[in-house]
Amino acid sequence: MKLALFDLDNTLLDGDSDYCWAQFLIEQGVLDREHYERRNDWYYQHYKQGTLDIREYLEFQLAPVAGRPREVIDAWHREFMATKIRPIVHAKTPALLGAHRDALRAIVTATNRFITGPIARELGVEHLIACEVEETADGRLTGRPTGTPSFREGKIERVREWLASLGHRLEDFQESWFYSDSHNDLPLLELVSRPVAVDPDATLEAIARDRGWPILRLRA
Repeated sequence: MKLALFDLDNTLLDGDSDYCWAQFLIEQGVLDREHYERRNDWYYQHYKQGTLDIREYLEFQLAPVAGRPREVIDAWHREFMATKIRPIVHAKTPALLGAHRDALRAIVTATNRFITGPIARELGVEHLIACEVEETADGRLTGRPTGTPSFREGKIERVREWLASLGHRLEDFQESWFYSDSHNDLPLLELVSRPVAVDPDATLEAIARDRGWPILRLRA
């Protein structure tokens, strides 16, 4: 059996879907640019340093849609897919995903499921492991994350839980891949049999070179 796992932001996409969503909401007049970008930049610095409080960040990112009617935010998301996401899907992404069509495939991302669910479907990836979002009975998002966030070591926990739900263990797979751009994904990269750094950040590139991991360039 084979397992292929893919990070999403800055890996399969030439950009960050969380960031793009915020820019979309700013353009829609939902968010104040100066205030939001200042706080977002603060969180991004902590992400790069590996010190991000993921639950605090998720609440920050989810606040603009919390309590809004589902039909409203779903309509926003459809426009977001057309204007922000489809233009940043790497031209080489379909071929990369297609190369693993004989494997059990999943996107494993720290971005929340509301944003990433339609993206995974667009890319044709069968399974998605993302940060989960609390919903009310009528589908409104509360703005609160639930369960273990799929971030850093949390990605390992969530992958193991997902595989267990399918009757598998990671150790059952003869070959396992994980593609990522970020040093924050080192815990899962170190666990699979075939880690691949994709357009990696400086820290991950140095580690990949030191350990002889493949480095894949999807950016032109």
